[in-house]
Amino acid sequence: MMEEDMENGRSYQERPRTFSTVRSKSSIPLALRLLMRINPRALIILSLLVFSGVLYVGASTSPIVVFVFCICTLSLFFSLYLTKWVLAKDEGPPEMSEISDAIRDGAEGFFKTQYGTISKMAFILAFVILGIYLFRTTTPQQEASGLGRATLAYITVASFLLGALCSGIAGFVGMWVSVRANVRVSSAARRSAREALQIAVRAGGFSAIVVVCMAVFGVAILYSTFYVWLGVDSPGSMKVTDLPLLLVGYGFGASFVALFAQLGGGIYTKAADVGADLVGKVEQGIPEDDPRNPAVIADLVGDNVGDCAARGADLFESIAAEIISAMILGGTMAQRCKIEDPSGFILFPLVVHSFDLVVSSVGILSIRGTRDSGLISPIEDPMAIMQKGYSVTIMLAVLTFGASTRWLLYTEQAPSAWLNFALCGLVGIVTAYAFVWISKYYTDYKHEPVRLLALSSSTGHGTNIIAGVSLGMESTALPVLVISVAIISAYWLGQTSGLVDESGNPTGGLFGTAVATMGMLSTAGYVLTMDMFGPIADNAGGIVEMSQQPESVREITDVLDAVGNTTKATTKGFAIGSAALASFLLFSAYMDEVASFAQLPFKEVDIAVPEIFVGGLLGSMLIFLFSAWACSAVGKTAQEVVKEVRRQFIERPGIMDYKEKPDYGRCVAIVASASLREMIKPGALAIISPMAVGVVFRILGHYTGQPLLGAKVVASMLMFATVAGILMALFLNTAGGAWDNAKKYIETGALGGKGSESHKAAVTGDTVGDPFKDTAGPSLHVLIKMLATITLVMAPIFL
Repeated sequence: MMEEDMENGRSYQERPRTFSTVRSKSSIPLALRLLMRINPRALIILSLLVFSGVLYVGASTSPIVVFVFCICTLSLFFSLYLTKWVLAKDEGPPEMSEISDAIRDGAEGFFKTQYGTISKMAFILAFVILGIYLFRTTTPQQEASGLGRATLAYITVASFLLGALCSGIAGFVGMWVSVRANVRVSSAARRSAREALQIAVRAGGFSAIVVVCMAVFGVAILYSTFYVWLGVDSPGSMKVTDLPLLLVGYGFGASFVALFAQLGGGIYTKAADVGADLVGKVEQGIPEDDPRNPAVIADLVGDNVGDCAARGADLFESIAAEIISAMILGGTMAQRCKIEDPSGFILFPLVVHSFDLVVSSVGILSIRGTRDSGLISPIEDPMAIMQKGYSVTIMLAVLTFGASTRWLLYTEQAPSAWLNFALCGLVGIVTAYAFVWISKYYTDYKHEPVRLLALSSSTGHGTNIIAGVSLGMESTALPVLVISVAIISAYWLGQTSGLVDESGNPTGGLFGTAVATMGMLSTAGYVLTMDMFGPIADNAGGIVEMSQQPESVREITDVLDAVGNTTKATTKGFAIGSAALASFLLFSAYMDEVASFAQLPFKEVDIAVPEIFVGGLLGSMLIFLFSAWACSAVGKTAQEVVKEVRRQFIERPGIMDYKEKPDYGRCVAIVASASLREMIKPGALAIISPMAVGVVFRILGHYTGQPLLGAKVVASMLMFATVAGILMALFLNTAGGAWDNAKKYIETGALGGKGSESHKAAVTGDTVGDPFKDTAGPSLHVLIKMLATITLVMAPIFL
């Protein structure tokens, strides 16, 4: 066929383009395939029965839980509306659909293989947890409630596996919508930039609503099930204030899957991206996403498995960990203050995120299409439109948050406490907005930092790297100042709320910080929408380039892609801020649990003790070693891609003239196998390190007469790892995003435009920043929260 085309003078460009699939069988999960075979009427009846059962369990727990279930159910219907609206849009000409099918096949095939590997590791870890809990000691409170070791072991393992399952589903949802929306955004860009923007936002909104809804639904169902099954608050049974501690396994399961999803997906997407850019742009001088580049399909697949699937699991884990930690602290404070009905303080996080679903849905719908065609005017650029939607969401969040605090946190013991906690929530909301603004300032090429970085490219590759590193380091200052002010302000507002324990000591400080964390995540649905928008827009640009659409269409997708880079960077900054607050809360819960198990006071960690200081050093080292291994994994895999792309250009010289077609599947196979192989080492480091350190120092403490030494060293390790991890993640995410948008700025025609020496230097900077912003950086804030949850779950082995 190829020889006939060359003899007839037909070029590859003129022939209908086909892209071989990279999977051999359906990658739809077995559970979904089974559901699709059920008769629709039977499925509706089954759904009604399940919903009725859930409502019954909720009603047996609290009316607040019923409210949460109803909001989540309505939100799921809204997500179905968004899905139907997006899928109703056309897929464009056949060449666009062919490219989209190849991307979808590659993404779904890798997702199935990756999550198959993760699920095996999750079951192994579940057996380890089961063994630890079967031989662990129990607290006096657990003994008094009649909970034996076996019951606690099975509860923790079930929670862990459910959290892992839900996290995996969240990742699948993120990937499922992105591989179907990308081609529809590409097609819409032929007509109107505003329409393309609206489709990308609503597609991202579907994923965001489902992820938040699943996080809230999962925790609420688990809480209600345990409440009913264990007969909570009945004579001789567990108190409701102790119940949230049983949910920690859920957060650990979500963190476990999110970490490996982020590592595997990040290695995949950035290895393909670096390999494609270094050979395609720098060596061959062809445009980004050019169909002649053998690694281009792998690059576009990576956007879905790395930025969509992994980010869905990441945000799910963030919300679940924050809800559980706030419920634990709410129950602890209510118990100390002897509040008559503590359910409001415990269930408050679920109500906040239920309202998050409502206000985020309004924000998503506020972005509407227009009949105007062409580029969005400079006065109303895509970022400004999305910022308007975010402003609407924030204003509604302030109102609903205030109403929630008055409804659930009012108590006769301190009538004005709810107002203090409402102000704590406001602190969190302002902190979230500040993080988004700071990240935008340092990564958007409309602002000075990125333009100065682009200017440094005019003097060479080295100066571009130096400028990018310095920008990333500088960008850590403002977020740290903001988070510091937020923690102190929220803690002070909580302490002065008027809630005191039996001795008259203020007890609301930590819960005030928890409320601030909830305030920060009270717009998580819309923030995740902005995050999902990025890779969908990036994929759309790739499809437009590969299908060789007119330049005017590519200009529209380029604008959306640049905005997507900024929104991804801002949401990563948002995630880091929430990770810092959530880790602080989980750290406090860890100290309380250790004190409960050991029956010894554990209120502070003295880093002047040599062993404890060493624990801090080990925690800081863990962050750097983890980051190094994550970046190294991208580098090793990218080298394989570079060699393969060079080989194809040498052995198939007709590729450059469109006379031969590249072997896209070979590059997809290379990055898929390498990413699964390379994600194991850094992931295992994160899981094994805290357990190994805790056990070693526990043994040392046994022989030196320090019974809490293992727990204290792990606490120091967690503290130092959190601080170092926050700074490192801020640096990596911001530097990588700035390098990417400096390149985009030059591609708009500045400093010589595409193909210039400045552009080549900017491409080098972008390739250096790729593993920073999409592999090591996002994995770090997942690591921070996973360290906090794993120490909480494994606390008994440190004693």
